[in-house]
Amino acid sequence: MTVLEDRIAMADANTRRLDEWFELLEQMPVPEGFRVEIVGGNVHMTPQRDTHWEIIFQIALALRHRFGRSVRVFSDVRIDFPGHENGFCPDVVKLRESAEKDGEGRWRYEDVEFVAEVISQGTAANDYGPKKTAYAVAEVPLYLIADPYQGRCFVYTDPKDGHYVTSTRVDFGADVHLTGTVIDLTLKTDEFPRD
Repeated sequence: MTVLEDRIAMADANTRRLDEWFELLEQMPVPEGFRVEIVGGNVHMTPQRDTHWEIIFQIALALRHRFGRSVRVFSDVRIDFPGHENGFCPDVVKLRESAEKDGEGRWRYEDVEFVAEVISQGTAANDYGPKKTAYAVAEVPLYLIADPYQGRCFVYTDPKDGHYVTSTRVDFGADVHLTGTVIDLTLKTDEFPRD
């Protein structure tokens, strides 16, 4: 078996395990208002808070305003990313215009151009750690973290060898200049709520 064939077999096995996990989770009585995702083979359930949702909504609205109704912008939709059992449901994700679902009816990580995660106390370590790494390995060109506890955004660009080469910190209240990136917009944060 070649290295490529070995990687494909491993990816297929991860996808099957993730499918089984999500199938079981869908049958469980997950409380309404909770988000479920699998990070590194571990199941995480977090409640949606109003602060969290308000920031997600503002980011998604900015993308919709910039690209129009035809843009593929989602929230909490499963996308499997590289690594051990990474079935993420990003807070905000934008897919490239030519994106198509795979044979299983899922969006492919290879088509992700932008991800935004809004920090929750229970999942902050994931967003700053394994998810950031998985997004860099997947070569997502632009990753934004909005942290209502610190009152800051962190912008990560230029993925290379599983890491983001460039990072920028912007305090809430200042504009996040994303011009010259794949989304080419200025994100206003003056109305982002804090926790």
